[in-house]
Amino acid sequence: MATANHSPIRRDWLSKTLAGLVLGAVLGLGGSGLFLQFSTDMPLSVRGQLAMWMVPPIWLGVLGGVFFFASGLRAWLWLGGTGALVLGALSALRLS
Repeated sequence: MATANHSPIRRDWLSKTLAGLVLGAVLGLGGSGLFLQFSTDMPLSVRGQLAMWMVPPIWLGVLGGVFFFASGLRAWLWLGGTGALVLGALSALRLS
C-alpha cells in the first residue's frame, strides 16, 4: 500500500489561527454593532443581552472556519476585507 508523503501539520496554521482570533473578534463585535443599529424597536435590556451574547458564536465560528482557507494569507485577506465592510457599514449607519 502506497502512502502519501503529506505533512500532517501545515506551516500556516499559526497565521490562520491569528487571523481567526483577531479578525474573528472584529467580525463578532462589528456584527453585534450592526445588530444594535438595526434593532432599535426592542427594549434596551433585551437588545443589549442579544448583542452581547452574539459575539462569542460569531467569533468562534470564524475561528473554526478559518482552517478551510487554502493559506493564511487568504484568510487574512478575506476576513480583513469582510471586517472592513462590516465596520464601514457600521460607520455609515452611525453617521446617517
